[in-house]
Amino acid sequence: MLLALPVADPSPAPSADCRTDAWCKNVWDLTGSAWFAEGSYWIVLKPLRVALILLLAIAARWALHRTINRLVRTTTEGAVPTMLRPLRERIPSATLEPEQFMPERRRQRAEAIGSVLRSMVTAFVFGIALLMVLKEFSFDLAPLLASAGIAGVALGFGAQSLVKDLIAGLFMLIEDQYGVGDNVDLGEATGVVESVGLRVTTVRDGRGVLWYIRNGEIVRVGNKSQGWALVVVDMPVGFAGTEEATAVLRTAAASVALDPGLAPQIVEEPEVLGVEQITVDGAVIRTVVKTTADGQFAVGRELRRRLAEALENSGITARIAAARLYPGAPTLPPASGGTGTAGAT
Repeated sequence: MLLALPVADPSPAPSADCRTDAWCKNVWDLTGSAWFAEGSYWIVLKPLRVALILLLAIAARWALHRTINRLVRTTTEGAVPTMLRPLRERIPSATLEPEQFMPERRRQRAEAIGSVLRSMVTAFVFGIALLMVLKEFSFDLAPLLASAGIAGVALGFGAQSLVKDLIAGLFMLIEDQYGVGDNVDLGEATGVVESVGLRVTTVRDGRGVLWYIRNGEIVRVGNKSQGWALVVVDMPVGFAGTEEATAVLRTAAASVALDPGLAPQIVEEPEVLGVEQITVDGAVIRTVVKTTADGQFAVGRELRRRLAEALENSGITARIAAARLYPGAPTLPPASGGTGTAGAT
């Protein structure tokens, strides 16, 4: 009796990966050839899929970069998108055209933010594309993602100060807290900003010392160069008549506003508020003037000079000095024909 011997299948089935793919399964069903279906799957289909993933990634990156560049360009030209608009427009109220104050500062801020956004988009898009390509070659992504998560947690704990500095720097740029050339008060460091980065801000103080300040360590910012400034001058007038002293100071302050060299830097005309306080030396009268951020120092110096000269020319300064030298002496000159004694002690 003859035994039936098993006959080898001339057309073995393709691999499991090929059978689960619609393209490979259709080719196998049509041709009945496992090697042809397997070959078309690995030689034709896989490279096409990888090429399509890379093309889509490049196209997505190009589209997102184009959007960011257009956003930066419109910001530079003066039409400010809401996303890049500071919390409040810092423009002196005395200016006629706000566009005059948009220039280099806004362009630098927009380009810095655009550079950060482009880098983030590139990393995000090509990171996803890399994972999809690895999946096409049957890599197990679970261990890779788990390792990346552990590495991210370790990096977050080990470099949390660096991450804090970068995030603080990014929000500082978006909110336009300060820029190059601004006169700022950052706590221990007060001076002019020389450079602004995502991690470090450099400030040179009045003595020429260059301070390197990490953005994550800045908890408050006092910016003296944005918008307008208020110059406050307190002038002692002794025990002279406050009405007389106020009139003298008001005339001197008004002359500052009429100065053609200082008028463009004055937002509102100077105002003599009146007696601010009473000290042992007499009354102190306060004068204020609102100026542009850049003109506050020049206007302040000139205002103090003219107020001091006005008090001296009116004789009030001499009466203040006499009262300090001879306590109890009358502040007004004695009547004609008097002895001139003042009851000094």
